[in-house]
Amino acid sequence: MSGTSIAKVDDFKEILNTGSVRAQIKNSLKENAGAFMSSMIDLYSGDPLLQNCDPQAVAMECLKAASLHLPIVKSLGFAYVVPYKNKPTFIIGYKGLIQLAQRSGQYRTINAGNVYEGEIVGVDKLSGMIDISGERTGDEVVGYFAYFKLLNGFEKLLYMTKAEVEAYAEKYSPSYNSNYSPWKTEFDKMAQKTVLRKLIGTYGVMTPDMQTAVVTDDTGVTPQQEIERKANRGGVVDINPDTGEVLNADDLSPAGPTDEPDPQPKKRPF
Repeated sequence: MSGTSIAKVDDFKEILNTGSVRAQIKNSLKENAGAFMSSMIDLYSGDPLLQNCDPQAVAMECLKAASLHLPIVKSLGFAYVVPYKNKPTFIIGYKGLIQLAQRSGQYRTINAGNVYEGEIVGVDKLSGMIDISGERTGDEVVGYFAYFKLLNGFEKLLYMTKAEVEAYAEKYSPSYNSNYSPWKTEFDKMAQKTVLRKLIGTYGVMTPDMQTAVVTDDTGVTPQQEIERKANRGGVVDINPDTGEVLNADDLSPAGPTDEPDPQPKKRPF
């Protein structure tokens, strides 16, 4: 590590040692705060491009993962903080989104996957359900599906073609064009997460953690900043009355029934 990098890492450590940052991590992770701070230092010291970002901003993006109890170790795939145009961006991984859904205790089944060439996707317009059948004829991925079934019996499935996912990511994901984003290294997993995120965000049971995740994932903003951004541009801020989720106008749709009692939440990874 060069002298410049060492100095930047030292500056980052100083930020982590400020009372406000330490308090936020401690409040979120309790006895695991020390381990998470070590992972923040490892992430920052091992990524020269992340060191070109404002260290305070890097710390704030990492704190988003801490608030959701998701590790930021890249190899685990739960959450990432990646640089794009010298700006750090928090991204939830496929595993992270599954973890948040499991913690709610409301999902009987949750799944996402690839659809390959040769497989046929049929849509029942009345029920909204999708049937994927046919024989796979090659290794080319042509689309992605996401499915869930709640404990109360409500179920929903969403399918997006690969082109639709690419267009969506290009439009809404600041990190999509970053060479250091999981979009470049784990495209299929990120595509599956995108479809699952859209499905859960529209029809699923949304815990407070999931509301935070949907609003802040790959945006570089906090939930409050998202509300202020929409208010400042004169648009209407749509709030789902059942979940409190900040919604886009084209995402408005009735959520599934949620009259089942909350079972014991799933254990967090740390």
